[in-house]
Amino acid sequence: MRIRTLFAVLGLSTIVGSSLLSQITERVKVPDRPPLMEQEREMKMALSAAPSHLRDGAGVYVLRAHGYEKAHDTSNGFTCIVVRDHPLNIKPTCWDSEGTATIVPRVLREGELLMKGMPLDEIKKVIADDFRAGRFSAPRRPGIAYMLSGEIQNYDPGSGTVGSFPPHVMFYAPNLTNEDIGASADDIHFHDGMLPFVGYHGPHGYMIVVIGSMDSRKSESKHPKK
Repeated sequence: MRIRTLFAVLGLSTIVGSSLLSQITERVKVPDRPPLMEQEREMKMALSAAPSHLRDGAGVYVLRAHGYEKAHDTSNGFTCIVVRDHPLNIKPTCWDSEGTATIVPRVLREGELLMKGMPLDEIKKVIADDFRAGRFSAPRRPGIAYMLSGEIQNYDPGSGTVGSFPPHVMFYAPNLTNEDIGASADDIHFHDGMLPFVGYHGPHGYMIVVIGSMDSRKSESKHPKK
């Protein structure tokens, strides 16, 4: 039997299958700010988002009490960050040079505001104002963001639980919608994978393609090459 779950987090509506989403069943308390990690662990987790051949040259940011700070410069244009767009979210992501120029600045700003303890609804308003003021822009060309780590975690505000999501890749799709690509809960079928869908609708939207199961990537993500 095919079971579908609508998983909505901070404006991200993603259609996922129960075989892909593994959730902790107990409700968890949401802290005011994301808990900090040891720097080396966070760097390894961030780099686990990227294919192994891109890791040595990728830039890395780590989260600190005041927000993100750069831990390693990029030499290949890629930038890897453990995105914390909610106090309980852990989303290792690695953007190409276009994403580094247009999307990473917004991610850094979100981290700064989150570490100030600003409520999520207010952060969304600030980011929207920043877009209107021209401080952030949509990607100017097609490109890719890798999320190949096996340690992705999302908080589901509906159930109050934290769930894991499988490795995937994201292609820049500014202002594209699921309706534009013909994706809906009724016609996406879950077998060994899933059809593309659009997440983070808006100027920093992505077309997302799941490429593997959680188990297939966990070993590599815990021991990434660097």
